[in-house]
Amino acid sequence: MDALAEKYATRAVPRYTSYPTAPHFTDAVDADVAAQWLGALPAATPTSIYLHVPYCREMCTYCGCTTKATRRLDPVLDYVETLKREIALVHAAIGTRLPVTHLHWGGGTPSLVPGPVFLELTARLREAFALSDAAEQAIELDPRTVDRNLASTLVKAGINRVSLGIQDTDPAVQQAIGRVQPDEIVQTVFEDLRAAGLTGINADLMYGLPHQTAETVRHTVDTIAKFAPSRVSVFGYAHVPWVKTHQRLIDEATLPDANARLELEATMRRALEAAGYVAIGLDHFALPDDTMACAMRGGTLKRNFQGYTTDTAEALIGLGASAIGKLPQGYVANAADVGNWRRAIEAGQLATVRGFALSSSDCLRAAIIERLMTAYEVDLADPALARYGDGLALLDEAESALAEPIADGLAVLDGARLTVTARGRAYVRILAACFDAYLATGRARHSMAV
Repeated sequence: MDALAEKYATRAVPRYTSYPTAPHFTDAVDADVAAQWLGALPAATPTSIYLHVPYCREMCTYCGCTTKATRRLDPVLDYVETLKREIALVHAAIGTRLPVTHLHWGGGTPSLVPGPVFLELTARLREAFALSDAAEQAIELDPRTVDRNLASTLVKAGINRVSLGIQDTDPAVQQAIGRVQPDEIVQTVFEDLRAAGLTGINADLMYGLPHQTAETVRHTVDTIAKFAPSRVSVFGYAHVPWVKTHQRLIDEATLPDANARLELEATMRRALEAAGYVAIGLDHFALPDDTMACAMRGGTLKRNFQGYTTDTAEALIGLGASAIGKLPQGYVANAADVGNWRRAIEAGQLATVRGFALSSSDCLRAAIIERLMTAYEVDLADPALARYGDGLALLDEAESALAEPIADGLAVLDGARLTVTARGRAYVRILAACFDAYLATGRARHSMAV
């Protein structure tokens, strides 16, 4: 293991898809607070919607999502009925049809919702929100569940971007993570989606999985690149069996160590760049003409609970069990388990059980962390940060935490401008953590920095 990896790679830090991170949310933000915040949104607020469907046909051992396995359709149909009621409650709290610029279906496997029911649910969304035809509407898909009928239904519903959970193409790796899907299945899925008119296709890959080697992950990238997805994500597997107990089924002896994880990530990165993809932030890649690549070049790339995104909406509304939203006043999180979520909705109230009211200091730190994570640099004297507070004072406060990574060449501080170096990009979460006022006081356990 090289010196940098030995020092930093195994440090536990958040992924910073939000700041403060979810473990710091409290029950001080409840359904009443959420209703007040929703009611205060101006009628023209650009809005994003996230819908969570926590069901899969079977549980993959690597999965870190909030989901459960079911072979029965009844739980999914019951869940949809409650989602309809939640949409109505949220619309009533807002009091108007907010304009929606982004909509994302996650899970779980949201495509388990039967076609006619899915179309009915999207119709309810259009009644409650002003969802334009220009809005990006995305959904996460398990390739093993996709066929031509589903592809046609997605297009009818307005879906224009899909994310395929491929993870790895090596048979031994697939067997170890409970996700067996031969290349022929993946190829057919690409063909069926494109035949239906869906050209915005993302491929989700992972490194750090059991039995992966530089050779196997290079083969995975080469195989997927032949299908020419417009975007590719390369997520590091987070082994957190203390949170996701089904991950205990993975033999830890088969997992790569920190140095091997670095090699796997670097191998996939080089292979994707050789295939013509542009690196986007920590773990995304896109074809040069994709909107995400354009957002990076234009300085408008953002980061939220779905990772890197082109979504610049001022409000994010989360629907479904465990869904998290962000409003100008702070974060709101629904009950994580379906039972408590459903009971709240059936009682005629929002399902928010925790959240976080943002201070100006929180907003300043969040903006700094997001810029580091998306642009790999931040000017603490930028006037755009001044609306939240004194960036230079915060830099002085973080200087002692930054000293070590700067000395190790992970970043350069030139006056008030902090720039992540090429060698430091793999450790950008370490640098982001230097501005985290809550990390040292939290009890949450996080995944490795790389």
